[in-house]
Amino acid sequence: MTLTQPPPTDLKTLIDTYNHRTRTSKQLAAANRAVMADKSAIGYAFSPEIKELCYPIVAVRSQGSRLWDIDGNEYIDILMGLGTNLFGHNPPFIKAAIEAQLDQGIQIGPQSELVGEVARLVRDLTGLERVTFSNTGTEAVMTAVRLARTVTRRSKIAVFTNSYHGHFDAALMRAPLSEYARKKVMRSLQARPLLAPLAALMQHFQGTRAVPAALGVPNAIAKDVLVLDYGNPKSLDVIKAHRHQLAAVLVEPVQSRCPELQPRDFLHALRDLTQAAGIALIFDEMVTGFRVHPGGAQAHFGLHADLATYSKIAGGGLPLSIIAGSSRFMDAIDGGPWQFGDNSAPQIPTTFFAGTYCKHPLALAAARATLQHLKDQGPELQHTLNQRTTDLVNRLNAFTTSADIPIQFTQFGSFFAIALTQSQIPPSSLSLISYHLLNQGIHLRGGDRGGFLSTAHTSEDIDRIFQAFQTSLTPLQSKSPL
Repeated sequence: MTLTQPPPTDLKTLIDTYNHRTRTSKQLAAANRAVMADKSAIGYAFSPEIKELCYPIVAVRSQGSRLWDIDGNEYIDILMGLGTNLFGHNPPFIKAAIEAQLDQGIQIGPQSELVGEVARLVRDLTGLERVTFSNTGTEAVMTAVRLARTVTRRSKIAVFTNSYHGHFDAALMRAPLSEYARKKVMRSLQARPLLAPLAALMQHFQGTRAVPAALGVPNAIAKDVLVLDYGNPKSLDVIKAHRHQLAAVLVEPVQSRCPELQPRDFLHALRDLTQAAGIALIFDEMVTGFRVHPGGAQAHFGLHADLATYSKIAGGGLPLSIIAGSSRFMDAIDGGPWQFGDNSAPQIPTTFFAGTYCKHPLALAAARATLQHLKDQGPELQHTLNQRTTDLVNRLNAFTTSADIPIQFTQFGSFFAIALTQSQIPPSSLSLISYHLLNQGIHLRGGDRGGFLSTAHTSEDIDRIFQAFQTSLTPLQSKSPL
C-alpha cells in the first residue's frame, strides 16, 4: 500500500482551520515579508498548493512542555527548540543561573570566570581532552574541519549523504543527481528477487563526487569534498583509497534526516580506519550530544572521535556551541598548554579562531547549570527519557500496523520521527501531518515528521501526543488520506 495525494476538499479544510486558529501569526508573516528575509519553515519546499500554510507560529510564552502563540492557542511542544530544551522550556535551575549572571553584568572581552569550570564539565561528561567555545553549530563544525586540515596538512574531507552539518560552504554538499538515480534503480532491482544480483553489482559503482547543495556555493569547494553512503562498507574502501588526501571524515552518528540508520559496526570500522590513516574523525553531535547518554553518541556506540561538536542542549537554551577533542587537534587553537615560571612555550603551529560572542557570560552560565545538572543526575536521566520515547514509538507503530497504514516510527534517545526508509508516504502528505498536529495543539515546525520529548513532558502529555498522531494518521487508511 502506498499513500496517495490528499483530496483538494480535505486540504482546503485543513488550511482553513489552521488559518483561523493562527490568523495573527499569518498576519505578522505577511506584514514582515517585505522587510525581513526569513526562511523559518525549512521542513518543506514552497508549493502553490500549500502557499496559505507557509508561515511559522509566533510564540509569546513558554513553560515546561508547553508554549502559547500570539492568538492564545496552547500547545504541547515537541519541537523543543529544535532539540535544545531537554528539560522543557524555562527550567527553574537554568533561569536562576541566567538571572544571577545578569545581575553581575555581561562582560564581553575579558575572560569569564565560568569558562574553566564549563570546560571541565564538558571534559568530564564526554571524555574528550580539551575544549573551546563558539556560538552556533555551523561555527563549531567549520572550526573542527579547519583544525583537522591544520594538523593533517591535508585538504579533502568526506561527508555522508543525508547528513546535515550546518550552512558553511564545505558542508553544503550533496551527491550528484546521477547517484540518486543509481540508488533508485538499485532499490527497484532489490525488490525483484531475480534481479537482486544486478543490484548487488551496481552497489560496487558508488559515486564519490560532491556538488553544491545550494546556490552561491562555489563549485571549486566541492573538489575537496567526497560524498559517500553512510553505513555502506564500500564507503570504507573509498576512504582507504583516499587516505593520503583526507584531513577528516565528518559524521552525524545518527542522522537527523534518517534516524533509523544507526550503524554501530560501521562506526567502529570507520574509527579503526581513520585512526590508522591519521585522518580526523569528527562527530557532529548537535542533536545526539547529551541526549542519548551524558557522553552522547560516542558513549552510546562505545568509541571516541578525534573531534566532536556540540550545541543545542549544551547551551541551556542560549546560543553556545562546543568544539572538543584530543590534544593533537585542539592544540592547534592555542599552541598547546604551557606553564608560568619556567621556559615552557606553545609548541604547536596554530590556525585562526575567534568570535566576539564566543564565551558569552550568559551562555556560559546557562551551560554550567545544564552540564552540572546532567552530571549530577547521571545516565538515569537519559535512560528514563529514552524509555518513555521507546514506549511512545511502540504505541505509534502498533497503531499504524493494526490500521494498515504504511508508516513506521523510529527513535534515537528521546528524538523520534517517521522512518522514511521504512514508510511509503508522498512528500505532500508528509508535510501536512505537522499541520494536523498543530491544529490539535501539538507544536512542531511545519513539514517536520517527528520531534523531541523532554523531562518536562508528563504521561498525560505523551498520551495527547499519541492521540494527535493517531487522529492525524487515521485518514491514511481510507481512500482519501489527509
